[in-house]
Amino acid sequence: MAGRRTGAAGRWAVVVIAVAVLLSLPSLIAALPASDAGTSAADLRTAVLRSTDVAFTGYAQAAGGLDLPVSEQLTSVADLLSDRTSMRAWYRGPDDWRVDVVSPTGETDVHADAGGTWTWDYEGATATRTAPTPLALPTASDLLPSALGRRLLSEATDAELSRLGADRIAGRDALGLRLVPAEEASSVARVDVWVDAGTGLPLRVQVFGEDAAGPGAEPALDTGFLDLALTTPGAEVTAFAVPPGAEVRQGQDAQLLQAADRAGRDGDRVRLPAQLAGLDRRSIEGAPRSVGVYGRGITVLAVSPLPRRAADPLRAALVSAPESVVDALGVRISAGPLGLMLVSRADGSVLLAGTVSLDALAAAATELTGGES
Repeated sequence: MAGRRTGAAGRWAVVVIAVAVLLSLPSLIAALPASDAGTSAADLRTAVLRSTDVAFTGYAQAAGGLDLPVSEQLTSVADLLSDRTSMRAWYRGPDDWRVDVVSPTGETDVHADAGGTWTWDYEGATATRTAPTPLALPTASDLLPSALGRRLLSEATDAELSRLGADRIAGRDALGLRLVPAEEASSVARVDVWVDAGTGLPLRVQVFGEDAAGPGAEPALDTGFLDLALTTPGAEVTAFAVPPGAEVRQGQDAQLLQAADRAGRDGDRVRLPAQLAGLDRRSIEGAPRSVGVYGRGITVLAVSPLPRRAADPLRAALVSAPESVVDALGVRISAGPLGLMLVSRADGSVLLAGTVSLDALAAAATELTGGES
């Protein structure tokens, strides 16, 4: 009997050890040293931009550290940039993917197709259809490292790029790529992107503001895959059909563009120069004429008139911020690399927003108000 017990205990010990080894495999793999390749910074950026067709299934987390006081119109954006966001993603291609965001209060799923996106809110039983727009509010899917990395590197020049070392992310070898914006107006100190060595897929993205540029600094935004499989999910996983009885709504992006367009028509249209704060104006097809966008890549400044019903609560929120700057030009704040300013003009209010410094916001406001007739 004792021999049997000893044998049984031995077998159970083997099982426990085997299970322990299996459970620890992901962490053991992640702890393996990464293999660094001799890929140049420019070639690595090219690989990133070519990764749009790399299919995958993955789990990612994004952590934002931006304390952004805003009015109720932009509450969802403020939450997105200040909280931790957990995302499960299924990606078949640029126009065929799904991202589920799970929070303590419920789950929200975003399904993309050729005509735009469907956002399904389980708790509210609402399906929101959003068509592609030239200017859109950021959503959780924009924080996936794969999407964010490509976007931030899309207009970077070779002179702004340098190689970092290598790391292990989601069990894969990742090559480091650093972007340091050349524009003097930029409020971003650097962007570090960790790229899958085999496919060019961005696995982790860290954005550092001016006030967090030194060694050991905390990023203003940090998003990365914790689990990743380079397999093509089934079409039935990404497809979406509006459930019976669900409420269907229009996306907020179109409403905001319409409001900006109305504000430009109702008052004297803001005269937008070819350059603001040293940044060149760029042409965006389909955007209202009253909205101007300046800069490139990671350094961007958007200018838009605001109707009074939107400007008043936003002004109150900005003024109440502990480190807001209030002067004759208006009120401005910075939250990490993001700057906001509400400019006071005789014919209404103008919102300046972007990844530019407070000095750049003031310079842009001075140019706008000084150009009034």
